[in-house]
Amino acid sequence: MSATHSVEAIKKHNKLYLAIFAALLVGTVVTVLLRSVHFPAFWITVAVALFVATIKATLVACFFMHLISEKKAIYAMLAATVFFFAAMMYIMIWARDQVPKGSEYTSDKHIPYPAASGGAY
Repeated sequence: MSATHSVEAIKKHNKLYLAIFAALLVGTVVTVLLRSVHFPAFWITVAVALFVATIKATLVACFFMHLISEKKAIYAMLAATVFFFAAMMYIMIWARDQVPKGSEYTSDKHIPYPAASGGAY
């Protein structure tokens, strides 16, 4: 039997997974309890909710999806994502002033239905 399939290694992994499950359960309870807390500003509510959700998503991705041991592949995908995101943002900002004439939307040019003539249909 290899070292990763020994009884001790399996018990160690089970303890780790149960600890992660308990942390996710606590995160869910915190999320539900934070629903009753009223913060002075809406952005604080959003920030706290996103913080708790980020912690829970990181635990799931790292341990249950086994991404914590895939360092090179994760960093390569992250670098590609950042590169393409930056390229798309640059293209959008660069092309912002290159809208063809007459293609802007103004509400006074838009007539949703033809104007009814004075008589019956």
